Amino acid sequence: MEPYVIALDQGTTSSRAILFDRAGNIVSRAQHPFHQIYPQPGWVEHDPLEIWATEKRALAEAVDTAHIDPKKIAAIGITNQRETTILWDARTGEPVHNAIVWQCRRTAALCDRLKAEGLGQAVTEKTGLLIDAYFSGTKIRWLLDNIPGVRRRAESGELRAGTVDSWLIWNLTGGKVHVTDYSNASRTMLFNIHTLRWDRELCDALDIPMSLLPTPCPNSQVYGTVAPGIPGLEALAGIPICGSAGDQPAALFGQACFQPGQAKNTYGTGCFTLMNVGGEPVRSSHGLVTSVGWCLEGRTTYALEGSVFNAGSAIQWLRDELGLIQSAPECDRLAESVPSSGGVIVVPAFTGLGAPYWDMYARGAILGLTRGSTKAHVARAVLDSIAYQVTDLVRAMNEDAPCPITTLRVDGGASVSDIMMQTQADLLRLPVDRPAQVETTAFGAAALAGLAAGVWSGTEELEALRRSQFVFRPQRDAAACDADYAQWRRAVSRACGWIENEL
Repeated sequence: MEPYVIALDQGTTSSRAILFDRAGNIVSRAQHPFHQIYPQPGWVEHDPLEIWATEKRALAEAVDTAHIDPKKIAAIGITNQRETTILWDARTGEPVHNAIVWQCRRTAALCDRLKAEGLGQAVTEKTGLLIDAYFSGTKIRWLLDNIPGVRRRAESGELRAGTVDSWLIWNLTGGKVHVTDYSNASRTMLFNIHTLRWDRELCDALDIPMSLLPTPCPNSQVYGTVAPGIPGLEALAGIPICGSAGDQPAALFGQACFQPGQAKNTYGTGCFTLMNVGGEPVRSSHGLVTSVGWCLEGRTTYALEGSVFNAGSAIQWLRDELGLIQSAPECDRLAESVPSSGGVIVVPAFTGLGAPYWDMYARGAILGLTRGSTKAHVARAVLDSIAYQVTDLVRAMNEDAPCPITTLRVDGGASVSDIMMQTQADLLRLPVDRPAQVETTAFGAAALAGLAAGVWSGTEELEALRRSQFVFRPQRDAAACDADYAQWRRAVSRACGWIENEL
């Protein structure tokens, strides 16, 4: 019987389910968007019940449209928007508040206080991270401090906390299993990446009861099975949930970056460049972070990572807030209608700047406007801004890593943009390799689950499944690219520190 594996790809703007066959081909897929909630400037929330409802619907539809016997599904893998934080009632499953999304900057002042208290060195040494509102720990603390009654309930053992992987596994297993995988745990600012355990000192420093937290687990093992009687998923009862990874390490795995030195960038709502650095974490001196990529058969692989908070979201901003385009592909057509941005530079620091700047107080800016600037120039500048930010990350990574990146493997929704991928290759002076299978995040989760279920024998078999769709090579003059990049850095300096530090 030919086995199938299904991946739940729970992203920042939509919930998806993708069914793969043993050759790595997509058999079926379903996707449902959910609401973005902006209570205040710089704050971002999601409704956890809507996340579960849309993911459950996507899973049911992907199985239904595949027209296969559900008994042929050997495993379910999960990948998710990382750092997004949920607290819920252990008995009823009712969230105590909306999820606080990874992009949310509401804990910036708390992060400043933690830095002022001298916690920064311990956080970096133990977790591989920097103190920033991006990570989950301060989001848990905010919920405990600001939602009436929540701290009392947490301390009495009534509540559970987790990132979205934990939330989905808890719901799929009917509330029986409260776990997280090492890659998601290592993005909380509470997890020691050397011992692979929650760190008591850090939990105490953030005043977070450890009883809230899920059990950390390797990325490829059986966590539990789909509970019977879940409305819409009755036919899937008993299928093992046996693979989990945050979206970015899942994409690194799905891109078959199994050897140290291999790197990928995902162009999604944000941009995330990850490099496999092998079995020992690398301490960055250029604003990057280190986290667990995956743990397989007792062997841990670490990843060096740079994160851009706003990439594809800048294209959405052109469409939804400015009304300059009707669809994402129209951004490409507009950008291609002009030879360059005409000197216009967009810095999309809507929720601050991530690596290598780590400026929680930066905000978006458009510079270089003249009377001749058109919406086509702005569209081109938005695409350029994404490529510039990835160039920031790769340059920092080459400074930190023991060996330089020689090829950048790319994926994510915006990687379909030929003009942006060519700009990226020009700026980096590197080949940019776009795979035939661009759903690498979902496939990474499916692959981790399939390994646990015996669908694939090992990483060599998975590596053989990857094929390139197109490789973009540098074409533009290097001196002109360097001049444009220098202008980008000037523009970033104007956007930094725009909001006053609350301290």
